[in-house]
Amino acid sequence: MDCMRTDESARSLAHLFSELVDGVTSSAGGFILNKGDIGLMKSLEQLSAADASRSANDGATIAAHAQHVRYGLSLMNEWASQGGNPFAHAKWDEAWKITAVGDDQWKEIRKGLADETRRWNEVLKTPRELNGMEFTGIVSSIAHLAYHLGAIRQINKDVRGPKEGTFA
Repeated sequence: MDCMRTDESARSLAHLFSELVDGVTSSAGGFILNKGDIGLMKSLEQLSAADASRSANDGATIAAHAQHVRYGLSLMNEWASQGGNPFAHAKWDEAWKITAVGDDQWKEIRKGLADETRRWNEVLKTPRELNGMEFTGIVSSIAHLAYHLGAIRQINKDVRGPKEGTFA
């Protein structure tokens, strides 16, 4: 299987992931989010446990989305640090069972997600040798996070980012 080095792409991948997690830090704007967007973690901090326990159209709760992303990133971090295939026995359905959270559980989900995002961003920053499937998995982790940020923002409009052209 052909392998590639991520020396050229590591910085870009980490930047895109960080933008989704921490918001747009450049005054010129972002690549994925609009200028002034605070990103996932600060958006989640604005929500109470009751807010995080809500869903839209009988779908998953915000807490479930956050826990799902946390779990997925924990598997990516396990793969990066230990190798192997931690996805082979993944229990993806566990997060989707979360329907209501209390204050302590919501705080723990956010803290765990913050820890996993920090760890994963360090992995993304570090050049490494990957095969094509591994590289695709890394890129998809960014797209997957973007999807769930969008889903969370559809559930609760109060944490949506700024609309294009509505910022100074």
